Amino acid sequence: MRVFVTGASGWIGSAVVPELIGAGHQVVGLARSDASADALTAAGAEVRRGSLDDLDGLRKAAAASDGVIHLAFKHDIAFSGDFAGAVQADRRVVEAFGDALAGSDRPFVLASGLAGLMPGRVSTERDGHDIDPHDAARLDAGPEGRRVTAELTLSLAARGIRASVLRLPPTVYGAGDSGFMATLVATARSKGVSGYVGAGTTRWPGVHRLDAAHLFRLALEDAPAGSTLHAITDEGVQLRTVAEVIARHLDLPAASIAPEKAGEHFGWLGGFLAVDCPASSTLTRELLGWEPTRPGLIDDLEKGHYFQAATAQA
Repeated sequence: MRVFVTGASGWIGSAVVPELIGAGHQVVGLARSDASADALTAAGAEVRRGSLDDLDGLRKAAAASDGVIHLAFKHDIAFSGDFAGAVQADRRVVEAFGDALAGSDRPFVLASGLAGLMPGRVSTERDGHDIDPHDAARLDAGPEGRRVTAELTLSLAARGIRASVLRLPPTVYGAGDSGFMATLVATARSKGVSGYVGAGTTRWPGVHRLDAAHLFRLALEDAPAGSTLHAITDEGVQLRTVAEVIARHLDLPAASIAPEKAGEHFGWLGGFLAVDCPASSTLTRELLGWEPTRPGLIDDLEKGHYFQAATAQA
């Protein structure tokens, strides 16, 4: 297939591109910058310059493809105070892809999230579908707005598109990660203590980025229209356990941070650390035969690469 990929040079996209090329697909990656374009060229992909705001360009790229994987999201504005703006921009992109692919039976895979889906219990692929995909008011409701866009994507099956949604856990980890785990390590170094919120019993699911990349390929190739998929290796790792591993590697104490102090201690990450969001991928494995082969989150932390990066930046 000729596959158009947004976010192709990002943390997950830079693993998805070689996964696709290695399976014989031709990849066209969206690039906003020269650096992204150079990275895609080096990986063996064709480059299409543009951004998520270039809706006409996105429609043309999708129409010229045999399938689309949409990984990009405006995280820069989402985490600087305009989450609603990022969600609305994402919605427009999905609508553009829907227009371009309607009636073609071609695959469209959307990356979405799991955090906050079913707090306090293990969520499955069947959960979270009780939202009207056309409820525009919810687009301003923080992360819930992404669920509305995900439901819109699934509804594209009725327009003759083999659409699926691949939900990702809060942490997609591995060597080179600069996300939540790297931020926890950096915070521990700067504060002199490896913290966890309250009792530390909050559970986070996780997946290695190479296992996630493999699932994106399987979704592109084989996911039935209207499928919801979970990229989950660990159903739920307690964040106290994570903090204790970080503490040991940095030779620091591990300590509880009172919930009311979480924002002060962890900054923007504080609110996320209080979200209990365990999740299962049983149905995904049964549907597509996906089996993660990389280390779980704790085993990956124990490899030490997160702490080597922190030392290099210190």
